[in-house]
Amino acid sequence: MGKFGKWIGAGLGWTFGGPLGAIIGFALGSFVDAADVSVIKGERKTTTGDFIASLLVLVASIMKADGKVLRSELDYVKKYFVQAFGNESALEAMQMLKDILKQNIPVRDISVQIKQRMDYSSRLQLLHFLYGIANADGHIDSSEIQLIEQIAYYLGISSADSGSIKNMFVKSTDSAYIILGVDRNATNEEVKKAYRKLAVKYHPDKVGYLGDDIRNKAKEKFQSINEAYETVKKERGMV
Repeated sequence: MGKFGKWIGAGLGWTFGGPLGAIIGFALGSFVDAADVSVIKGERKTTTGDFIASLLVLVASIMKADGKVLRSELDYVKKYFVQAFGNESALEAMQMLKDILKQNIPVRDISVQIKQRMDYSSRLQLLHFLYGIANADGHIDSSEIQLIEQIAYYLGISSADSGSIKNMFVKSTDSAYIILGVDRNATNEEVKKAYRKLAVKYHPDKVGYLGDDIRNKAKEKFQSINEAYETVKKERGMV
C-alpha cells in the first residue's frame, strides 16, 4: 500500500461529513479493498487524509472546468502525483480520482467546508497544489484559472495571497512584485518587510503536521518567494 492508502487508512476526520463526505464516500467504495479506512468521529483537526481528500476533489473540479476530461490531463496529473508522492501512491490517487470525476462536484459548498475546518496555511498549500497540477502540462487554461480563483475566494484566501500564488505559475512582467505583495513604487524597506512577512507565512513548517511529503512540496512555494525577492533585489541593486 502506498502513502495515499496509508493516509486515508489512518483516518478521515471532518472530510467524511458534509458535501465532501458524500463525494469521498462514493470514491472509497472502489478503494476500500486497498486501504483499511477509518473515520475519526468528532475530530476537527485536519489530518493528512483530510488534506489529500480535499485536494483530490478540488483537482477533479479543475479537470472538469472546460467540460471534458482528456487522457492527456489524467497523464499529466498522474505525473505530478508521481513526482510529489511516488509511483505507488500516484496509482492509488488516480484510482480515487477517476471515481470522483464521475460525480457532480459542488465547488462552492466543498470549498466552504474546507474553509471552515482547515487552517489558513494548509489552504494556501492546497491552492499552490491546484495551480501546480493545472500547470502540469506547461499551460493553464483560462477556464482553469477562473475556477481556481473562485475556489481561492470560497476558501477565504485573501486576494493578495491568491495573486501571489497565481503569479508563481502565471508569469507577468510584475510577477516578482505581485508574489511579494508589493508594487513597483514600494520602497526597498517595504520590499524587505514584505519578504520577511511572507517568509514566515509560507514557511514549510507551517504544514509540517501533514507529513514530510506535503512539507517538501511546500518548499517549492517557499522557494518561489525567495526567487521573487532575489529578482527584485537584483533589479533594484539592493544589498
